[in-house]
Amino acid sequence: MKTLKSAKIGDTVRVVKLHGEGALKRRIMDMGLTKGVEVYVRKVAPLGDPLEIMVRGYELSIRKADADMIEIE
Repeated sequence: MKTLKSAKIGDTVRVVKLHGEGALKRRIMDMGLTKGVEVYVRKVAPLGDPLEIMVRGYELSIRKADADMIEIE
């Protein structure tokens, strides 16, 4: 299983599935990360956390722990 955490800078990936439960999964979906959406990885912070991504036309920073719950292709 490949997750958003493993994506490299400059990659454009598609969300396949969201893992996690309850409020955490709902929060990820509220940020626009839903099944089928394309995500562009813009950059990674100097210490590796968080990731800066582009989704649905806006920039978003997401922690690596949360990115690990997003399955991509």
